Amino acid sequence: MRFDLQLIASWIEPGSKVLDLGCGEGELLNYLKKSKQVIGTGIDHNEKKVARCIEKGLTVLHGDINEEVVDYPDNTFDYVVLSQTLQQVYAPALLIPSLLRIGRKAIVSFPNFSHWRVRMQLLLTGYAPITRQLPYEWYDTPNIRVITLKDFRKFIRQVGFTIQKEIAINTSSQDRRGNIVRVLPNLFATYGIFLIRKGKE
Repeated sequence: MRFDLQLIASWIEPGSKVLDLGCGEGELLNYLKKSKQVIGTGIDHNEKKVARCIEKGLTVLHGDINEEVVDYPDNTFDYVVLSQTLQQVYAPALLIPSLLRIGRKAIVSFPNFSHWRVRMQLLLTGYAPITRQLPYEWYDTPNIRVITLKDFRKFIRQVGFTIQKEIAINTSSQDRRGNIVRVLPNLFATYGIFLIRKGKE
């Protein structure tokens, strides 16, 4: 399992109700179902990935996460997970409050666009940066948002939510391994992972 998903899984209590938005092939849901006996649901826009999830015995819907979350009643889930998807969301200012409407807590992870390699590429070459975490040309990238760890913290404060936990990480080996970044994370981390909840601290 990807290193960031390992950390996300460690935050989720056994037996919880979990919604995984942009769940891909269900790697996290499958692990949580087997090791923590969660009641898990996923949503993904890729029909082939949804079919693979269903083959694994997972409950996954094919659809647009922005539209599907509207149909859930308040506090349906203990955790809503949005892993490495926020940078592809058209209206994050609408989606994030929805996560905390339908879930008691939300876990959000995303690539950190202020990593030093990204900064150096832009400074030295003048071209849109390409990294292992952001491996696309500007014209074919699914990433429509440029998010840094500092940006996300500021946004969560502005909308009146609380960051309960956060971890900044670097990954390697196709994101299967990694380490936690404790010094200058906005500069040295490739990904940020945040556990957020309603209400101010």
